Amino acid sequence: MPTRWRTTIAHRRAENAGAAAHRGVAYPGRWVAGLAAVFGPLLILTGVLLRIRYHFFFPDQLAAYEKQPGLITASYACFASGTVLLWPAVLALAHRIGATHPGWALWGGCLVMFGLFTRTFHFGTDHLAFHLVDSQGVPAAVAAVDHYYLAWRDVGWHPFRMLAGTIVAGWVVLAIGAYRSGALGPLRAVSLGTVSMLALGTLKGTQIPQSLIAAAALCVVFVPLGVAVLRDGPRPSNRALFWIAVLIPLFVLGQFYAPRG
Repeated sequence: MPTRWRTTIAHRRAENAGAAAHRGVAYPGRWVAGLAAVFGPLLILTGVLLRIRYHFFFPDQLAAYEKQPGLITASYACFASGTVLLWPAVLALAHRIGATHPGWALWGGCLVMFGLFTRTFHFGTDHLAFHLVDSQGVPAAVAAVDHYYLAWRDVGWHPFRMLAGTIVAGWVVLAIGAYRSGALGPLRAVSLGTVSMLALGTLKGTQIPQSLIAAAALCVVFVPLGVAVLRDGPRPSNRALFWIAVLIPLFVLGQFYAPRG
């Protein structure tokens, strides 16, 4: 890399670091954003790896669930949980980009976060399809999902169809903004752009190598960011630690006693 380019990149990073340190992560706060940035991508990568042995197309995913329901349930649960955790991580990165390039932060962050709603919508259809296997068997579940895909294609306008495109474009916009602002270096910015390759849709398993590259790229970008955010300030207050200790058992109990449906 030419010396002039290295100097320019170093200057951008220094300028962005100073501005970002001044602004901080206003919402949802340093600890939520940092922990989400660390664990969200790791959960997504775990979900991708758990189902890697099975073909990504939906009939194979349903057949895999019939053979190993615990494994496939864990895979999709990890992926879904990681996706939900991505929004604070994306927000933390957008804060850093916005310190010097607010326009890129606004568009990139909004496109990605709105697109995450489409992924959560798909997780609901995944959940229903797996329970069709339990109640009616694989052939009936495959027929139902196949009909669903045809109906989705013919339905015309739908809000989640529109939002599906935002997350694909959003990662690229966010990556450009991260590089231009100096929030990320060239390698991590390119890695962020490759996240757009992550498969999107109902019962989309692990595509090789696209899904592996995209999930690994998420970790390359956000795990170091999360660690940096967590280290940039004091430990949580005693009051915060108290409420964490109260809420975690309540959350665990809720998994067992929450209404089914």
